[in-house]
Amino acid sequence: MSFEWLRIRKWEENIEAQVTDSVYDYICEFYGIEDIEELTHEQLSEVEGFRNRLNEYSVMQIGFSNLINHVESIHWEKENG
Repeated sequence: MSFEWLRIRKWEENIEAQVTDSVYDYICEFYGIEDIEELTHEQLSEVEGFRNRLNEYSVMQIGFSNLINHVESIHWEKENG
């Protein structure tokens, strides 16, 4: 029988959620905010610049990308309501 990992997608989803939660928590603590919705455009730009300097294979990439996409969609909704 060849090797297989049943339900590996579930493991991947859990790991992605842990990384994303860690990124959200760290950024909120760093900027002294309660929620990422409070990030300004300038702060988001700083976070995006940091993410772009990470190694493309960093496990943290997905967490930063998730946060950036989330905040950008919040800003877009506020501006285009």
